[in-house]
Amino acid sequence: MNAIEIRNLSKSFRGMYAVDLLNMTVPMGAIYGFIGENGSGKSTTEKLICGHLVADSGSICLFDRDYTDPGVRARVGALIENTGCFPGSSVYQNLRMQTINLGLADPDEEIRRVLRIVRMEDAAATKFKNCSLGMKQRIGIAMALLGDPALLILDEPINGLDVDGMRLMREILVDITQNYGCTVLISSHILGELEKIATHYGIIRSGRMITELSAAELESRARVFVSVKTDRPDAALPLLRQRFGQVAEDDGALLVYDEREPEAVAEVLLTNGLSLSELRRNKLGLEEYYVALMSRKENA
Repeated sequence: MNAIEIRNLSKSFRGMYAVDLLNMTVPMGAIYGFIGENGSGKSTTEKLICGHLVADSGSICLFDRDYTDPGVRARVGALIENTGCFPGSSVYQNLRMQTINLGLADPDEEIRRVLRIVRMEDAAATKFKNCSLGMKQRIGIAMALLGDPALLILDEPINGLDVDGMRLMREILVDITQNYGCTVLISSHILGELEKIATHYGIIRSGRMITELSAAELESRARVFVSVKTDRPDAALPLLRQRFGQVAEDDGALLVYDEREPEAVAEVLLTNGLSLSELRRNKLGLEEYYVALMSRKENA
């Protein structure tokens, strides 16, 4: 069973398709990174899944049931665009109002539960307007977690956060999936952060899914390279290109692509009397994969 299965989904506004025959599969228990440029259809897709918009055509199934089923709707939590909190009310009061909306039986215990998950047990009395951006994002996630949903949909929850805020958000999202059995669909432009937690990816462009792949598949497709720094890059570059083929220059380093053995690179330079100041093996990540994929589509 998959948490989300979308087939041939389309949604237009004034004759322009924001989502165009989209197909998408999110496995249960995944942290699914939903990636695409601004205007690619990410937010529209999320709103369609949540029932905030009605599709022109196509189907959405959540946990093998139609997304309009009241039973399955109750299993979805979402944070899209903003938290919807009252600025002058405390964190607890905002959460309490949402528990009333949801008709939860034991609101105080549920509020304590979600505040523990988002690491905000000590901030219940703080007014929402006095919270930092990172705290507000975590409050939004706490609101979405009320009622213990099986699927959490988050639209750009790490944008604008500082390093500590992003680290804490990563920990929370991993905790939600591993210890609370929740599937997470998360959109973000910060691909380096997304790569640290995502188990699956979907890359969308102009309302259509370009590709879906797991983190393991991304790992297998990523190109490796050896980065080397020398005091004579002008002399090293032709030697390395003659021996290894594709070599690029980047911020004072020479990048030898598709070579897994740093020792082989070092040997070429040392035998030609060139010294080394840095030598390491690396691999292209999600951001580089995304840029290369988009470039291929533009040139196709």
